[in-house]
Amino acid sequence: MEEPGQLKRTLIDLTAGAISGAVSRTITSPLDVIKIRFQVQLEPTTHWTLLQRNAYGPSKYTGMLQATKDIFREEGLPGFWRGNVPALLMVMPYTAIQFTVLHKIKTFASGSSKSEDHINLSPYLSYVSGALAGCAATIGSYPFDLLRTVLASQGEPKAWNRYRSTDASQADDALSSFQLFLCGLAAGTCAKAVCHPLDVVKKRFQIEGLPRDPRYGARVEHRAYRNMHDALRRILQREGWAGLYKGIIPSIVKAAPAGAVTFVAYEFTSDWLESILG
Repeated sequence: MEEPGQLKRTLIDLTAGAISGAVSRTITSPLDVIKIRFQVQLEPTTHWTLLQRNAYGPSKYTGMLQATKDIFREEGLPGFWRGNVPALLMVMPYTAIQFTVLHKIKTFASGSSKSEDHINLSPYLSYVSGALAGCAATIGSYPFDLLRTVLASQGEPKAWNRYRSTDASQADDALSSFQLFLCGLAAGTCAKAVCHPLDVVKKRFQIEGLPRDPRYGARVEHRAYRNMHDALRRILQREGWAGLYKGIIPSIVKAAPAGAVTFVAYEFTSDWLESILG
């Protein structure tokens, strides 16, 4: 059984992680919706690809600005937060598990539960700790991620839209909020740039076989891909490299502030809870 101090640390990590994830997800939801719309669109998303290939029909979304205008015109502001409730149900346990498991693994690796001692861990141990924490968080929150993708992948135009016009410093041994912001920004950007093709594949599997309004483009047929390798190969063959990076711009634009806000919100919430719990 855990000691009282360890239980308090676990409670702080869980609560601070959940709150920081909720704040970050709500702020960046519009970018996430745009990213998902691009990822599940089989039609080309760039003008160059449109000229080179004609495998699919006309594209619903061809650019980030155009997609933003279309979603706002057809669905209004609520369209940018479509599926945000299951998104919160996904991200809150995700970040709660992530920060809790990360702290426990780093405590085990460093032999100390103090956060300042975790900074001295080798890059290899930090990488392994983050990877294991991410795996645990993904497994625990995946059902809500699936629901979020299904709801956000296709809009729901409102009838009334047709009448609308188209027109702080920390202690010396701790990281400052600005440093945390920069760390979160860099980490989020790099991670998204490297892992985006796998995220596209995941989204395709999540909406496979689901009915799709023709105005949003062709649907992903049931069992369109046999496995991850087959999905990567088919997307590359039919849609080119651009297909594997559909939605990369809103993804990176979102990842930077999302990571930064999560890190800063976590630290502020964690400090606040520590002051309350003594």
